Amino acid sequence: MDRQPVFDNLDHRIRYIHLLMERDLEGIPHFDLPEGYRFVFYEHGNRDTWIEIEKSAGEFLKYEEGLEAWKKYYEICEQDLPARMLFIENEAGEKVATATAYDGSVEGEAPHTGLLHWVSVRKEYQGKGLARPLICKTLETLKSFSYQRVQLSTQTTTWVACKLYLDFGFRPTPENAREAALGWRILKRLTGHPALGDFSAATEEELLDPKQ
Repeated sequence: MDRQPVFDNLDHRIRYIHLLMERDLEGIPHFDLPEGYRFVFYEHGNRDTWIEIEKSAGEFLKYEEGLEAWKKYYEICEQDLPARMLFIENEAGEKVATATAYDGSVEGEAPHTGLLHWVSVRKEYQGKGLARPLICKTLETLKSFSYQRVQLSTQTTTWVACKLYLDFGFRPTPENAREAALGWRILKRLTGHPALGDFSAATEEELLDPKQ
């Protein structure tokens, strides 16, 4: 059996393949925040804080990339963010994680579909038990808007987050399972998750990005 490299949470040695997942909003698992943390919603002026969290988590290399993403996704609906964009604050009031209960219709999805959007935890706060409560709270927020289903967009390079979403009951959309089958086979190789039992594990050659 070939030996598998040890991969980081976000690792560009892994072949990049876009993945789309979904679940309904019944039976949301519940996780409490660790002591000393609290949820707060977006306030005007939090844009750069959002960018810095995403940068720290590896989503952007430069501030300008974050600003471009903000303009693409959030500038047009900033008036809705005080009810939709969540942050986790530590005891000092520093925002250390974020996720958004996004309206899927903004991106052309059906009106009953919400999006779990841009889930990120500052690098130095990863592994402290924040991601599960953050996802739980964001799903509960989506449910409060009467969405019936939720989708999320992710990728093979953030394979640890993908495993977490699978643990939360997210599954490949039927179309993405067909179109991005190699991506799901890569996740099967990396996680061995029982939810991916229909997929065979990728080979090491398939797993690694040939350009790296």
